Amino acid sequence: MNKLKIIQLGHPILRSQAQPVENFTDKQLQQLIDSLIETATAANGVGIAAPQVSQSYRLFIIASRPSSRYPHAPTMKPKAMINPKIIAHSDEKSKDWEGCLSVPGLRGQVPRYRTIKVEYCNRDGQLQQEVLTDFVARIFQHELDHLNGLVFLDRLESEEDLFTEEEYQSLINN
Repeated sequence: MNKLKIIQLGHPILRSQAQPVENFTDKQLQQLIDSLIETATAANGVGIAAPQVSQSYRLFIIASRPSSRYPHAPTMKPKAMINPKIIAHSDEKSKDWEGCLSVPGLRGQVPRYRTIKVEYCNRDGQLQQEVLTDFVARIFQHELDHLNGLVFLDRLESEEDLFTEEEYQSLINN
């Protein structure tokens, strides 16, 4: 395993459609999953998508846990989600804070569905379905955007919803 370099906004892969994963037993895919988990953990991320490390695959990790970036995040074991999609969602949306390892120094109030039903393959290629809510649903939607060439800035309703990391930290710590 090794920590990977996270690419930054402006790199063309972040604005491209990622390719579906077809070979789940590929040793390089399994190594990529392990490296993504290590990279997200080292960067205090709650998720990371393969395109963020210059790998154009429909794969991301959700690894929610409390940190200085997200002090109220729920704790869960890191999970690989391959060829993910939303198959249903609530009508209700909520606005909440998001940041991105590929967009350092900025935070935004981003509207997302509160509840989503998702489908994906796990690292063994087995099809999974589950219902995600609130913060974990937000992570899924954020990472899915990366697979479709979008970043959270594209989802802001207004420039007034954009903050520096410093201002965000002062708001959540007061």
